[in-house]
Amino acid sequence: MELVLGTYKVSKVVLEDVINSTPDNVITNILDRLPIQDALRTAILSRKWRFKWTMLTRLVFDWMFYEYLVGLGMNNWYDVRNIISRLFLHLKGPITKFVLYIPSGMVFNVEDINDWIMFLSRNGVKEFTLNNMHVIPLKLSTHIFSCVELESLTLDNSCLRSPPTFCGLPNLLRLDLGTVVFENTSLGEIISRSPSLEILRFGRHDRVGKIKLVDIVKFENLKRLLFPLCSLDQTAITSCLIVDLGSCFPNLQVLCLDFQNFQFLGNLVGKKWISTSFSCLENLTLYRIDFSCKINLMFAFELIRFSPKLQGLVITAKHNDAVPHSANFSAELNSIQLRLPQLRNVVLRSFQGSENEILMIKIILAGSPSLKKINIFPESSQVLSGDNGRLMVATKLLKFFRASTTAEVEIYWS
Repeated sequence: MELVLGTYKVSKVVLEDVINSTPDNVITNILDRLPIQDALRTAILSRKWRFKWTMLTRLVFDWMFYEYLVGLGMNNWYDVRNIISRLFLHLKGPITKFVLYIPSGMVFNVEDINDWIMFLSRNGVKEFTLNNMHVIPLKLSTHIFSCVELESLTLDNSCLRSPPTFCGLPNLLRLDLGTVVFENTSLGEIISRSPSLEILRFGRHDRVGKIKLVDIVKFENLKRLLFPLCSLDQTAITSCLIVDLGSCFPNLQVLCLDFQNFQFLGNLVGKKWISTSFSCLENLTLYRIDFSCKINLMFAFELIRFSPKLQGLVITAKHNDAVPHSANFSAELNSIQLRLPQLRNVVLRSFQGSENEILMIKIILAGSPSLKKINIFPESSQVLSGDNGRLMVATKLLKFFRASTTAEVEIYWS
């Protein structure tokens, strides 16, 4: 050691000894936390580190990886295929995580991707993510259903075909499906054969029919649920299942519902929607709520009212131009009382300043003693763009009683 200005200067030999003596499990941990290109660069650290990158267990080829390739002048599918295929040939252990991002402008070879899926199915993959930005859906191999150790599956813009021997994914905890087409199976079948699910999100699946609510409510361990209501079998909406949503999901913490293209059957106004509270629900998101529809609003209020531990609320409005803002039902809304002791943050999007929207804000302010902030985003710069319109809305909001002395309401006019 050489003493320099009261500090110790570590010699190059000692530093190399520390690098070379690092245990393999620590090295793998470090490599898995680096971008793939940086993990490969560790080969230059020393002679003993030359092939340490072969211990990688997580392969993440995300959009940042493609940005890196573009910077090197490698921006075609042939380059990507060679890199990934060569990596597979050299890796020594199991691959627990695989992420593949396909840019919109890149022509891909589906056979290569399916070969990689077959390889992963034999190497204990637990997390699989495919984000296909290309206009053409990717037809995946049936080997994706052979990955029985999968704990997380995320697919977008893909076609799925299950093998005749498909028995389910017993270890699957997270299922996230964007635009996915099922050729010989259904989403309900996949869900019903994944008994350990804790997180479920899916988009619209018009080409495979509707999803039965009974396929979803059987998961008592479900913690996050995100789906469009229009994907549900309409006959399930009037059944007792919709009434007992809270008891079906006793551990639910996050719920996102999309009301686009959805209508409740029959005249259900005045009925008790939910008989059991969502005892664990902390965050509720409601997309495209029609503020001119009495049934939609009442159902939304019931969801909010029976969520005593709610902390975050996000509502995106959808406005029916055929129904004037004056067509409100203020008497029913004014009679609603909420008690949300833990609600802290509320976000309202596509705000148009209708009477029903104003009343919802009034009810939330009056029943939320822990509320910190309500963020309001108008639908566009044209909505309430005049000074008189803004002043009128602001004046109404200032007059409302606030259960929280620190609650703020901020409108982002721009």
